[in-house]
Amino acid sequence: TNGIFSQYVTGGAGSGVIISEDGYILTNNHVVEGQSTIKVTTNDGQEYDATVVGTDAKTDIAVLKIEASGLTPAVIGESDGLVVGETAVAVGNPLGELGGTVTDGIISALDREVTVEGQNMTLLQTSAAVSPGNSGGGLFNEKGELVGIVNAKSGGENVEGIGFAVPINTAMDVAEQLIANGYVSGRPAMGIQVIDITDLQTAMQAGVSQLGVYVQSVDSGSAAERAGLQVGDLFVSVDGTAVSSASDVTAVLDNHQVGDTITVQVVRDRQVLSLDVTLQEKTASASVQPVEG
Repeated sequence: TNGIFSQYVTGGAGSGVIISEDGYILTNNHVVEGQSTIKVTTNDGQEYDATVVGTDAKTDIAVLKIEASGLTPAVIGESDGLVVGETAVAVGNPLGELGGTVTDGIISALDREVTVEGQNMTLLQTSAAVSPGNSGGGLFNEKGELVGIVNAKSGGENVEGIGFAVPINTAMDVAEQLIANGYVSGRPAMGIQVIDITDLQTAMQAGVSQLGVYVQSVDSGSAAERAGLQVGDLFVSVDGTAVSSASDVTAVLDNHQVGDTITVQVVRDRQVLSLDVTLQEKTASASVQPVEG
């Protein structure tokens, strides 16, 4: 943490999948989020500097680009035709230091509703072993076709063999839009970043006395700025829905379209304010991470 409401990642590792001969790479948004420098090491040990082409927190997908040619891209499969029980193979970089690790299992379930990084997602479930560092890696079928992008595992003690992946049909649709536009079109946004304050230590670091969901930053020229939202505002409700976590904010936005007007209630200086926000289209400059609003 660096100052009030400012957080950053000092270092981390994840996985990715090459999807073009000229260096486009598919990975997770949460792998690259907040990073100022990104290095990519390919299976032959070659290291590249990578740039972020675009990110989408809603699906937890990001596209990177390295300056390379003649790479061997993954063969893209079809996730809509998957059935429970068929073979699933995860390839990735578990623990950030075991690159190229292969684990196998099956497709355990389809269309699981899971909350990851504050976003409600519909994911594939697999029994292939995944660990920290596997995020962004590929989930393949028995033909070696890419059918998913690994992005989460179920945590807690005594929990094993429960991993999740973004279906490749979803991931590639998002990737194609990120490559073409830098963002996914048609997504409503307020133009803010929000942060969950869930414990006293985080509250002390942020300089607030109450737990809850706060406005972390407001994009210049955004719908939120025009409506009067400010950094440090504590959410009470959005569109009549009480807010107890950051995912509550994104869930409300998912039920609206660009141009809709919603009423946001916040606490500021011990007063409850009601502000009307007309939702804008989320663009590359209006993206909000880790939780989009």
